[in-house]
Amino acid sequence: MNTSAKTLSHDTIRAVQWQGDHLRLLDQRLLPRKEHWFDCRDYLQVTQAIKDLAVRGAPAIGIAAAWGVVLAAQQGQSLDAALATLRAARPTAVNLMWALDRMKAVIATGADAGRLEREAQAIQDEDLAANRHMGELGAALIAPNSGVLTHCNTGSLATAGYGTALGVIRAGVANGHIEQVYAGETRPWQQGARLTMWELVRDGIPAKLIADSAASHLMRSGAVQWVIVGADRIAANGDTANKIGTYQLAIAARHHGVKFMVVAPSSTVDMATVSGDDIEIELRDPTELLGLGGQRTVVEGADAWNPVFDVTPASLIDAIVTERGVIERPNTMAMLAMFGR
Repeated sequence: MNTSAKTLSHDTIRAVQWQGDHLRLLDQRLLPRKEHWFDCRDYLQVTQAIKDLAVRGAPAIGIAAAWGVVLAAQQGQSLDAALATLRAARPTAVNLMWALDRMKAVIATGADAGRLEREAQAIQDEDLAANRHMGELGAALIAPNSGVLTHCNTGSLATAGYGTALGVIRAGVANGHIEQVYAGETRPWQQGARLTMWELVRDGIPAKLIADSAASHLMRSGAVQWVIVGADRIAANGDTANKIGTYQLAIAARHHGVKFMVVAPSSTVDMATVSGDDIEIELRDPTELLGLGGQRTVVEGADAWNPVFDVTPASLIDAIVTERGVIERPNTMAMLAMFGR
């Protein structure tokens, strides 16, 4: 099987699907025990799906929000209200704001619902193309027969398809550069265990699940040469916000001589945010930490602190891969050279 055919065999999932007058989403809260699709027929339902993590992953959130604007336009609803409501759904992922700003710019030209539909489709199509290109760029950095560790879910479920960090992994498996993938479970929502492993197994990619707390031990064993993660926001100096637990992986990787790669489309780069100190970190309901699979596991009366993201300093990142190119050892000057102000 040639590399192109292998790539296609490792790419079978599309979780956000426009149906002409409604948006169909694969409910990521129920995976892997159940593959349930549901329909959003107005922008309020799209907003709720984003808030409830039925659709998640920074690019997928932005794509879904763009389709929410289309639904509002088709139904003659206030586009200003739709934009404001969708924008408030989740604060950290810059792709949401980027997609809505792009739709807002088209609205400002007096565009009708048909023109907005074409713009939303372009956002989705461009994301898929960017993911494929990033996959090629990132895989080229990895030596043959490597092991890699990934965190959270950065695949087809989190994007238009193929994935960001998982796109690099898909490409790396196809070209023989990646021999073994390890996925951290990613508490408390278990995106690595529930979603990433579902994608990898479904697409025939060699994968092993590890407990989040096993990552340093795995690195010390020599089994992995790269940690590959996605991003929800990249600041102007290269500091990167991603799923909680990413920062500690970067620290451990540096200690063990393991390379650390961030993979994200340019829409995730926020040059208006000077550094990671300026990124708002979303806090979710503490009760999410107090149970597993709907079953409480912690004593009644206990409290918890539940930040959803953390910030990895640019000094701990070996490469940021976007569809525009690769920035090795990112810093403010390198970011400005590629993305401008």
